[in-house]
Amino acid sequence: MKIFFYKKLPVAALILLVIAFSSCKKSNSVKSVESTMAEAFMSAQNSKKSSVSNKGNTETAAVSEQNNVSPLQRISFNRDGAVVDNGSVLFNECKAIDIVRDMKNGWNLGNTFDATGGAGLKSETSWGQPKTTREMIDGLADSGIKTIRIPVSWAHHIADSKYTISPAWMSRVKEVVDWAIDDGMYVVLNIHHDNYQKDSKMPALAGFYPTDENFENSADFVCNIWAQIALAFNNGYDEHLVFEVMNEPRLAGTGEEWWYNAASPKSQKAMNNLNKLNQAILDVIRASDGNNKSRLVAFPSLQASPDSALANTFKMPQDYDGSKHRLIVSVHMYTPYNFAMESPGISEYSDKVKNEFTSMFKKLNDRFISNGYAVYIGEYGATNKNNLQDRIMWFHDFIKESKVYGMPCFLWDNGVWKVEGDKYDEHYGYYNRMEQTWYFPEILEAIIAESK
Repeated sequence: MKIFFYKKLPVAALILLVIAFSSCKKSNSVKSVESTMAEAFMSAQNSKKSSVSNKGNTETAAVSEQNNVSPLQRISFNRDGAVVDNGSVLFNECKAIDIVRDMKNGWNLGNTFDATGGAGLKSETSWGQPKTTREMIDGLADSGIKTIRIPVSWAHHIADSKYTISPAWMSRVKEVVDWAIDDGMYVVLNIHHDNYQKDSKMPALAGFYPTDENFENSADFVCNIWAQIALAFNNGYDEHLVFEVMNEPRLAGTGEEWWYNAASPKSQKAMNNLNKLNQAILDVIRASDGNNKSRLVAFPSLQASPDSALANTFKMPQDYDGSKHRLIVSVHMYTPYNFAMESPGISEYSDKVKNEFTSMFKKLNDRFISNGYAVYIGEYGATNKNNLQDRIMWFHDFIKESKVYGMPCFLWDNGVWKVEGDKYDEHYGYYNRMEQTWYFPEILEAIIAESK
């Protein structure tokens, strides 16, 4: 979680069989592996080799502009013991704009599966949050929450040099996803906190970092992680499961980490590399075929910032048939920063505060929704400054404005709610996970009332 910005770059097109989709239709979840790309993907999944040659298939996959390595050629994980989705459900193929509007409101399982401390399954509680239970998820659904975003860090759970994810970790994530799906909620599943934290040459397996020198290792990482997620989550999940490819990709450890400098070659190159990574991930997901060929996929700009998303250098990836209706723009909005995040910043709600986020919603609508792309606010919130009434007004107006444009908002919750002293930053605790109650029920009421 943080604040964010954006830029644009042409990405090699993925050429596959063109399939016409209606605005909303049912598809059989059990499909034959009909494309050469899907065949290559399955070959890679079943291979015990460290890489896949994919000879003769480069014309069907988007190719790295640096060394002609296709996303599928990067897949190296060991399929032995991997978690495989053997389910079969019908997929309701609707336009992303319609599905996203139906998400209504959401909540983030923050500081949980995204935590990077501890080892193995103990990582889930390493940042101070309790182990997620069925009762917690049921309580969210009973509260009127329609969507749960589940941030997950994966680099800490890679078991070997082939990027193989621990089956125990994947199974645990799958368990919680299934609870939410069973409760009728939408689920957003992502890569979180796997952005390398230094502006230096990144070792293999360490995550991703959007610089030229780290592109190859980054592409290997994201392609292998998403190949395994796509293997574990496919035909057993309908349109209620959404993939979000990365969280706040950025130039960590630099002066441009949290803002996009349109005049800086470093920012421009980072956006270029991010665009290529977004495309590679989409190619891998689509190549897994089945329901994942139709699944909604969300993409951030640098920092997941609305400002960087509005930069002319940010390009949404190209889907296999050229359509936009399965793609989502993911942005984070702690807006305005001085009210919603900064400590001490300001604590009083005003028309000036309101005008900052209403202006941003309109810009996002004009740039993306008006041009056929869905948008959701993957993280938002107002840090606790002992200003409950001002926050309630902010939430009312923020959600009311987002609904005008069909942009659902997913509340960031890190469990930190009580203010001690005069430090207000990162106080984004809302839901009591142990009691299944809300620390500020008036805020929940504002969200539910405005998102109906």
